[in-house]
Amino acid sequence: MTDRPLTDRSTTGRYSTGQSLAVRLTVPGMLRVPEVTAYFWVIKALSTAVGESTSDFLVHQMNPVLAVILGFIGFVIALTLQLWVRRYIAWTYWLAVVGVGVFGTMAADVLHVGFHVPYAVSSTLYAIMLAAVFIAWAKTEKTLSIHSIDTARREAFYWAAVVATFAMGTALGDLSAFTLHLGFLRSGMLFAAVIAVPALGYWIFRRAPILCFWFAYVTTRPLGASFADWMGKPQKLGGLGWGDGPVVAMLSVFIFVLVGYLAVTRLDVQQSTASQRVQQATARRRGGAHARPRGTARPPVRHQGRAGHTAYSAPTAHPAPTAQRAPGAEQTYALPKRTPRIRELADDDATG
Repeated sequence: MTDRPLTDRSTTGRYSTGQSLAVRLTVPGMLRVPEVTAYFWVIKALSTAVGESTSDFLVHQMNPVLAVILGFIGFVIALTLQLWVRRYIAWTYWLAVVGVGVFGTMAADVLHVGFHVPYAVSSTLYAIMLAAVFIAWAKTEKTLSIHSIDTARREAFYWAAVVATFAMGTALGDLSAFTLHLGFLRSGMLFAAVIAVPALGYWIFRRAPILCFWFAYVTTRPLGASFADWMGKPQKLGGLGWGDGPVVAMLSVFIFVLVGYLAVTRLDVQQSTASQRVQQATARRRGGAHARPRGTARPPVRHQGRAGHTAYSAPTAHPAPTAQRAPGAEQTYALPKRTPRIRELADDDATG
């Protein structure tokens, strides 16, 4: 097997010019999403709440069309930055999540406010979109695990699914709060109970981790949005009346502190499969991975004997280190014994 040149940007800084776009999209590199920990779920719920409150704040403080345009620009900038780094960095990743949260909320609200689409219909529409993303992702990559997102194509599928989950979650939250008349607080309690189902199911049975993850991921959107609306909306609408602006500022501080902590400690950085391959390749070049321990024999050497006969010379042993050796004493080597086949060839040479 010959060593192929490393073409991933994470190791060389650029792709070779001869690579096609399809190859570039499938070259494995660094893992691009964080490890799923308690920090992940806390920041995810906070980011959904910030996305909900930020969207409502911008829409009511300026022209709604301008607000949607600004939300889209922020979303594109944040996602482009995340795709450009080609690995997981806490600041860029969570900035992209917040950007998706703001724009996903606006996208869901535009259908209802601008085009008067009922929340039940928009929830169904976004559910179909999410299912289409999952089907295409699974058919192309054969997995939906976030622990395998180490190529540009898999990351593109991941962020498409994230956008669809945010839009669907927004519509579900509004459906429960307004259409079903549960209000913000009871909707939040409802989704808190719903998200406990996959959490307890996986914790107890340790089954279907991918299904449990994405089920919980979708549910965090209406969960965070319901509590954000409960804190920010006026009391006459069933909220606490704190205002969307103060809620955004307060929750943003919590996100900033948690993301800063993860950026410093790197507790949520997954071990990259590409970096493992690079380390193994480096060890092999230096003789660390496949080097023969001292005291073991080299493989037999094949050579041609007389009359076309093939013979194998006995392997030469490496000197095994002795436990103790007096200063100045000579190092002894164990010479291999001559096999009967070698003695036969030697006798033929002597008599020939």
